[in-house]
Amino acid sequence: MSWEGGVDLVAASAPDLGAANVIVHVARTVHTPLGSAPSGMVLIPDFADPSAPPQLMGFVSSSAEIGAYFGPKIFAGTPFEKAPLLVGSIEIQIEGETASAQVVVGDFRIEMRFSGVGAPFLIHREAGALPFVQQGIEANVGSVELWVNGQKYDVFVPEIGMTGGYGAVVAATGVYAR
Repeated sequence: MSWEGGVDLVAASAPDLGAANVIVHVARTVHTPLGSAPSGMVLIPDFADPSAPPQLMGFVSSSAEIGAYFGPKIFAGTPFEKAPLLVGSIEIQIEGETASAQVVVGDFRIEMRFSGVGAPFLIHREAGALPFVQQGIEANVGSVELWVNGQKYDVFVPEIGMTGGYGAVVAATGVYAR
């Protein structure tokens, strides 16, 4: 699986949480053996009660066929393997030192804005916490703004996120391989 135009956030909704509970990991185009479409994954917590079940979780894609590929083919053996498919729309804008993403799934509208996008660099991460090798080009982000259904939420971005790099990046291109 490969992608172009990724805007990725893995963060926590409170500074004292032991693990990330906010994921908006989307790309303008994701390429799979089944075809290509705007796709990614989302995990949106109950911001009022982080211990409650998430408000929204799953693989999101404009194509049901492509969205259904991610769990069993890329994330097999992880907690994400059985994540539901969410058909929706994804719009990505990357320009200079800013980037934004808008994800719409049913009644949910998720918007992110990144500023202070740094210089791009090559990454190579071996399989470990996640069952795939990752290669690509990323750029760390200086600041993150997140809105869910028009409400702005503070998020706390870890230095090292679940994929092994900074928790907020613009990923110009990359590949996951199992």
